[in-house]
Amino acid sequence: MTTESKSTEQKFDKNPISTRKTDNYKQEYVWGFVDKWDELIDWERRAEGEGDFFIQQLQEAGARQVLDVATGTGFHSVRLLQAGFEVVSADGSPQMLYKAFENARRRDLVMRTVQADWRYLNRDVHGEYDAIICLGNSFTHMFKEHDRRKALAEFYAMLKYNGILILDQRNYDRILDDGFSSKHAFYYCGDDIRAEPEHVDDGLARFRYTFPDQSVYHLNMFPLRKNYTRRLMAEVGFQKIETYGDFQETYRKDEPDFFIHVAQKSYHPDLATTEE
Repeated sequence: MTTESKSTEQKFDKNPISTRKTDNYKQEYVWGFVDKWDELIDWERRAEGEGDFFIQQLQEAGARQVLDVATGTGFHSVRLLQAGFEVVSADGSPQMLYKAFENARRRDLVMRTVQADWRYLNRDVHGEYDAIICLGNSFTHMFKEHDRRKALAEFYAMLKYNGILILDQRNYDRILDDGFSSKHAFYYCGDDIRAEPEHVDDGLARFRYTFPDQSVYHLNMFPLRKNYTRRLMAEVGFQKIETYGDFQETYRKDEPDFFIHVAQKSYHPDLATTEE
């Protein structure tokens, strides 16, 4: 990797909370942070926490060819490859893709990787897929509504008829309305690692990640509300949209740490997709 890609220093504006640009994720996922990402996740504990939820959703949809558009360090791509799916793994960060490929190689798997920007996904990734997954709270890196709509439209276009999109997000409704709390039971399971907001307003959730060696990194993200995300999906064309709270179909609004949206590309004339 180049010297630049080995950088450990993130770049934000002089006033970090003014950094509200989609493209800034390229300056945030520096090698120092990426190299610690698996500590933050803890693959074994995360696999135990989420179980076979995503595998079951894909199997029930009859999916075989899956595009993982936010592969990160490869956790879900690896699990799907091990389960027998055909997977293409994309990410906007070359550092993440390098780490993902190495993680797969150590498990005797060959990962097909593509560096791609979701807004121009069809330019960089070819073919149609039975399913697209966008996990790890990744969609919140989109700060402009135009970017969100463009990305969702690209996802929709790359799905086969009756294909599904699975997209997750933090429960920003709770953070915005009631403040932050987390069980750390499903997503960020690493020991002695703190992941908590340093600043929150309607246009920014700036999270601080502190590791056992006292290194600190930040991510600036847009705090998506659940129903807003569902509405965007519906307006792009997805019809049947089911939302789970921490992998459960039934939940109270304030309980889940994360929401998982499962949206079908199909025609259901009698469905009102934006209803609860």
